[in-house]
Amino acid sequence: MTVSGLAVLLMAYGTPSSEDDVEAYLTDIRGGRKPTPRAVEDLRARYRKIGGKSPLLEITQAQGAALERVLSSRGVDTQVYVAMKHWQPYIREVVPQIAQNGCRRLIGLVLAPHYSHISTDGYKQAFDQALASTPILQVDFIGSWHDHSGFHAAIGEKIQRALQRFPQSTRGNVQILFTAHSLPESILEKNDPYPQQLQASCQSVASLLRLGRWSFAYQSAGHTNEKWLGPDILEFLEEFSGRERGGNVLVVPIGFVADHLEILYDIDIEAQSAAEARGMNLKRAESLNTSPKFIETLSDIVSRRL
Repeated sequence: MTVSGLAVLLMAYGTPSSEDDVEAYLTDIRGGRKPTPRAVEDLRARYRKIGGKSPLLEITQAQGAALERVLSSRGVDTQVYVAMKHWQPYIREVVPQIAQNGCRRLIGLVLAPHYSHISTDGYKQAFDQALASTPILQVDFIGSWHDHSGFHAAIGEKIQRALQRFPQSTRGNVQILFTAHSLPESILEKNDPYPQQLQASCQSVASLLRLGRWSFAYQSAGHTNEKWLGPDILEFLEEFSGRERGGNVLVVPIGFVADHLEILYDIDIEAQSAAEARGMNLKRAESLNTSPKFIETLSDIVSRRL
């Protein structure tokens, strides 16, 4: 399938390139308002504990390259680009480059399966603003794909692989814990579909694998005065340990599609430490990253728009 002048733009949240960029990164997230020195140092400390920086950009670029290869194998002649909402390469910088390269049709795909106005609309706004002065004639924006069966299958595959890391005698008694990024509880006042889409995705994966024991918790809530969606993963682990001291838990970060700070620190370090302190055996399912099932899913999502 040849579509003249077609391009695909994968959009992710963004991550600072180094510790020196943390203050500017937080300022961008806060809409130009500078963070406190303590907030900057707290975030820098987290990055230090995962090696100094997040691999998000490199993984997203690898996802883009893999998607381009799969689309090409399907006969879709396109170029896949990558841009970030809150760091370089910014959406506002990449879209004009796409137009300069002769693109006449652009499909923008947010690499977050579940829609929320508080997060997804930020991508849409940056996308639309970047398009305002370009000659791109036809545009599609994909901001939610939580119900795609390929996404469920890709998550299911990661769960099955992760369960093999538990002793065979305990695999049938592992507590599956799906997680996603928390958002301010105020989104519920606007009937935001985020919690419902998350529950639907979890239920679809659980049904696919016929999971007997699974729960859901939020993670990575912001440090603000407002209330955030819960229960938080640390609260869940504390409650669970009170019922099953020494229990087995498999964390499945269904709200994320790549390794980054919220995976490598919030789960692998912070949650793992909390579990160990309570005598629990906690493991995490691998992130989707460039797994073939996931890339095939992205390819199908794009192809359906054609």
